[in-house]
Amino acid sequence: MHPATPLDSPPSPPRPRNSRAVRVAALLSVPSLLLILLVELEWGPLGTLDGDIARATHRWAVAHDGLTHASRILTDWVWDPWTMRALCTVTVVWLFFRGAYWLALWIAAACAVGTAVQQGLKAAVDKPRPTWPDPVDSAHFAAFPSGHAMTATVACGLLLWLLRTYDVGPAVWRAGLTIAVVSVVGVGVTRIWNGVHWPSDVVGGWLLGALIVALTIATYAYRPGTRTTETT
Repeated sequence: MHPATPLDSPPSPPRPRNSRAVRVAALLSVPSLLLILLVELEWGPLGTLDGDIARATHRWAVAHDGLTHASRILTDWVWDPWTMRALCTVTVVWLFFRGAYWLALWIAAACAVGTAVQQGLKAAVDKPRPTWPDPVDSAHFAAFPSGHAMTATVACGLLLWLLRTYDVGPAVWRAGLTIAVVSVVGVGVTRIWNGVHWPSDVVGGWLLGALIVALTIATYAYRPGTRTTETT
């Protein structure tokens, strides 16, 4: 019987460096930086759009107690950043014990970088959160970017990368993709619905989270001891 191939061993033939991730990261950096600039400059049209959407969704949230209660459960427990970080931690530990040391390190580093970028931007931009006379939820610290949206995007994006890297079956991939999309979109909607974020905060979280994932995939090809080949 042949010995099992370690989880972190490259496929045969060696997997080429994924230049697509580099292109995606470059493309994501443009709207990410532009949105940061517009938020920092307090661009009028963006503020108007944020306000119009936030006021409409807050009226709906106040009028529909059942949906708002469900939204709070989802955002505070299921899609909470600490839930997402715990999921990534379990994944990192599992990879480590399977011998996928570099992959575990890359995912742990991506989560740490994502948290640092998120908190650093919140402190630097210092955008106020929405305030309401009849709030349905509460949150603290600055608004931009949404920590919930960014953390969910990073966590779900990294887990989808793992599923694709190890060539899971179609059924598993479709299930994972569905859960990831519902989670990332859903957490953004709940943050706006609950009145604790402006829409631009959520969009910023999605863009920056996706950028972190793309950079993680792109740089993983350069981990020590790896030989890569160019693709077009």
